[in-house]
Amino acid sequence: MTASRGKRRFLILLCLFGFLLFSALGVWQVERRDWKLDLIARVNARVAAPVQPLPARTAWARVNAKDDEYRHVRASGLLLNNRETLVDALTERGAGFWVVTPLQTADGTILINRGFVPAERTPSAAQAEGQVTEPVTVTGLLRMTEPKGRILRPNRPAENRWYSRDVAAIAKARGLSNVAPYFIDADATPNPGGYPIGGMTVVTFRNMHLVYALTWFGLAALSLAGLAMLFRRER
Repeated sequence: MTASRGKRRFLILLCLFGFLLFSALGVWQVERRDWKLDLIARVNARVAAPVQPLPARTAWARVNAKDDEYRHVRASGLLLNNRETLVDALTERGAGFWVVTPLQTADGTILINRGFVPAERTPSAAQAEGQVTEPVTVTGLLRMTEPKGRILRPNRPAENRWYSRDVAAIAKARGLSNVAPYFIDADATPNPGGYPIGGMTVVTFRNMHLVYALTWFGLAALSLAGLAMLFRRER
């Protein structure tokens, strides 16, 4: 009888702990949902906003994802085609590469993701008609650097194999200096010869926080039901 009562009390404590834990996790997911909705609203506003000037070089150190990523910007300068980098890409058009080309501006160098080329087009991604030599103006979205590469596919600069747009690593590998700590995803303005294809930035955010919150609150409710049953038996 004593052992049975001790076991029941242990289960009561376990259900109480589960109720508190699952409730806390549910509240956390509600807070995360509010944060995600605010992020989506801010990003959508930036994407749809009129084109803005780029941050001045003196402000590069203050550029951050929260305040600046996906800003609609414009930059002018000369493309350094002989220092472009092909970054592995998987898009709605299939597998291929992002063509990342340095843009020499009056304020420094900015990496431009000029767009996508399918795998079968390389190494002709550097085809003559796509390598503009006169001054250009690029309009697109400001993006933050993607350091190191993917989880299972780190960048390999020594082998010239790139899986993310790591600004610092690409700048070092290409011998660039005074490089902005961000890059620009070019818009869909056609390039000579049709490639690279710009305007393929995916601006979507996974928002499953309400589902997660309901799941945690459901588990909290089950824990509470179990607690009630055990209290009833205890009496």
